[in-house]
Amino acid sequence: MHYTYISKNKGARSVRGKIPQGIGRRQGRLTSNGGFVALITAIILSIILITVTVALNRIGFLTRSEISDAEYKNRSSALAEACVDTALLNLALDPTYQITSPQQLSVGTDSCWIRSVTIAGTQNTIETRAVFPDTAINQGATTNLRIIVNSSDLSVISWDEIPSF
Repeated sequence: MHYTYISKNKGARSVRGKIPQGIGRRQGRLTSNGGFVALITAIILSIILITVTVALNRIGFLTRSEISDAEYKNRSSALAEACVDTALLNLALDPTYQITSPQQLSVGTDSCWIRSVTIAGTQNTIETRAVFPDTAINQGATTNLRIIVNSSDLSVISWDEIPSF
């Protein structure tokens, strides 16, 4: 290591190796590049810590969004199934029950639609739709169900979620 010793009385002198005996704070000061290295190290560590903090914050935000989306999908599925149950009840009460234009049903504070109930031979087809949360701009989770049941005993032949009608 190379140190420069600046004496108050005698000017600057170069010193190699160990600091000479008798040189202390009162007599002078030592200068080296150690301060620059410490400053650059502190800046690099700060940048790394900020990057890690921002990354963890984004992960938490995205996880919260995914949990909300999953909850919205569960609620829309439950609403669509409530419409299926209502249509099955109506078919049990009246085997000739049919709907050709969508019918909105209220389920608590939410709603779902029975899009159609049709009879084709020995099978009935029920189509339902639900959106949660029900917004004017339709950005909630959507569930579209198409159920085919046997007309005689209302046993389920197929139960499918479809992308759209």
